[in-house]
Amino acid sequence: MLRSISLSLALWALPYLAFSADVIKLGVTAGPHAQIAEVAKAVAARDGLTIQIVEFNDYIQPNAALDAGDLDANSYQHRPFLDSQIQSRGYKISAVAETVTFPMGFYSKRFKSLDALPEGARVGIQNDPSNSGRALALLQKYGVIKLKAGAGLTATPLDIADNPRKIQVIQVEAAQLPRSLDDLDAAAINTNYAVTAGLVPTRDAIAIEDAHSPYANLLAVRTADRDKPWVAKLVHAFQSPEVRDFVLKNFSGSLVPAF
Repeated sequence: MLRSISLSLALWALPYLAFSADVIKLGVTAGPHAQIAEVAKAVAARDGLTIQIVEFNDYIQPNAALDAGDLDANSYQHRPFLDSQIQSRGYKISAVAETVTFPMGFYSKRFKSLDALPEGARVGIQNDPSNSGRALALLQKYGVIKLKAGAGLTATPLDIADNPRKIQVIQVEAAQLPRSLDDLDAAAINTNYAVTAGLVPTRDAIAIEDAHSPYANLLAVRTADRDKPWVAKLVHAFQSPEVRDFVLKNFSGSLVPAF
């Protein structure tokens, strides 16, 4: 009799076990990525996906933790950074969706556009490889220079093939570029430093990256997991109208949806 009751209880519970929610651990960096994750978490819950948010204060550990299986996904990096991590560390991690872009822009106290730069203008860019290539690519996009074929995202000033206005490219530490605007005709400034200096990229930049630039931030998972049903739920949550509205209303143009 007891065995019969136990079996009946087990059968009664089966439908509930079948529909139990997925639970995943999502790594993010503190700040905007963590704030966006909270909104996505609420959306995902409606689809039966429970997200446990784990915050990090550096850019190395979220990928290490994901590859090791301590996380199921992360959201904090753009594709060039992820690609470099995969190449140097052998991670089996894949991007599954774009989230937001922190657009790099060129700023100037003297000119309203890059087209207005005179011959010999002094233009500041970052002195580190990943950001200098990014700034040069933006100059090329706006027709100021032309880079050598195949220069790619790691281009340096030595890769400038055509410079019709003889622009002087001045490399400066990224954090110092906002302070250098008084001495330069224009400067490329990363979003975090622009915001700290009181600049709003979508309002103040005289040239700005597209939301779908190669530097759009990503959702990443282990390659072995990329086709699992919970990944689709996670992407849906991060690319939801709720997340889009949150980004547009709360970050004053310092980051923009990339979806």
